[in-house]
Amino acid sequence: MKELTEVIGHVRGWRRGWTERTKLQRIDLYTRVTLCALPWIFLVSWGLLPLGATLDRGPAAIALGGAFFGVNAVQCLLSNRNVSLSFAHYRGSEPFPMRRLRLPAALLAVLTGLLVALAAVGGIKDEGLALLVLDLPVAFTIPYVLLVPVRTYLLHCAAFAVALVALLAAVGVPGGLLFGAALSLFVVFLLVLTSTRPSAWSMSVMWQAEDARDMQARLAVAEERLRFGRDMHDVLGRNLAVIALKSELAVELAQRGNAAAVDQMVEVQRIARASQQEVRDVVRGYREADLPTELLGAKGVLEAAGISCTVEGADGPAGIGAPPAIQAALGWVVREAATNVLRHGDPRHCVIRLTTAAGAVVLEVENDGAGAVPEVGGGSGLAGLRERLAALGGSLEAGAAGDGLFRVTATVPLTAPRGLPSPAPRSVSSEER
Repeated sequence: MKELTEVIGHVRGWRRGWTERTKLQRIDLYTRVTLCALPWIFLVSWGLLPLGATLDRGPAAIALGGAFFGVNAVQCLLSNRNVSLSFAHYRGSEPFPMRRLRLPAALLAVLTGLLVALAAVGGIKDEGLALLVLDLPVAFTIPYVLLVPVRTYLLHCAAFAVALVALLAAVGVPGGLLFGAALSLFVVFLLVLTSTRPSAWSMSVMWQAEDARDMQARLAVAEERLRFGRDMHDVLGRNLAVIALKSELAVELAQRGNAAAVDQMVEVQRIARASQQEVRDVVRGYREADLPTELLGAKGVLEAAGISCTVEGADGPAGIGAPPAIQAALGWVVREAATNVLRHGDPRHCVIRLTTAAGAVVLEVENDGAGAVPEVGGGSGLAGLRERLAALGGSLEAGAAGDGLFRVTATVPLTAPRGLPSPAPRSVSSEER
């Protein structure tokens, strides 16, 4: 795809580094913050409100209620610390050190004992018991559900529920409240499972897709480098071998005093100059813009970046039917416009349209990412394109087109003078890359 394929290597830095990857990071952050906030929401609602009844139930109940709230707050802190590591473990990017679960597991056991003690001394109302049971395992299970298989999680939850209900029954909790406690545990375990694992799975799939797109871009760049290397090898390999052989022959003839050595060196000189010209042709062909190739390259690069691209009129008189000089100039416009679509804004769709009107070829590159596109004339790429088109009597316009669209329009008269030299394009300068 000529030099446009190099743009693929910059997709990560230009667009994904600025849009797609930023979006994923924001979604990832939102998911983690939500999971970190969930235990605190339970703590200040279902974990705190029922404890208000302990103020009227004596000092023992107050002490147990205060201890329950304090230990629960520490459990929430530990849960927040383990969320990021549990996410990384679920994605397979970093193993979770299981020793970090020892203290949360011990605190869960302490909380269970405090809850049973509160029930034994009558420190909470009957309806408050179900709420405390709802809050009891939340902070521990949010990271834990990401560390073990679903089957293991459900088995451990069932074992915990049986143990808690048995302890509550042992201290004299009525059967109706025991059923409510068991139902509360079932609800909270299911809530954590259905909210945490699907979120982690979605984030894992999105990050894998992003990594795959990055790898695809790198492979495209590597493939282009190999192609260029093969071209250079084909051009220079045979000629350098001939130069080496003729040089050796010239040395032997010169040592024997044979005048034919001069002819051999003249031939070496001719082959060297021809090789130099061939290398220049390869490099020039690599750097020159060809409209059909640039259209295909732009479409491939944009679609590799997750932007749907539609090309219209490429096979008509405005495309392959235009003079070579006009095709080359419009090829640079396509290249620069595609680069700007990748570098700026957050488009989802791009349309490249070639038409003829009033004796001129009109190229329009339109995308729906106008919100973050820099102001017209703010970059040297557009200025370089204007200079190139001006040499052919053409013009370039760029700006918002309404409805969130940004449009670049290049117009080149079909009667423009041919063969005029055009300035080197600024859109591919190393400074801008």
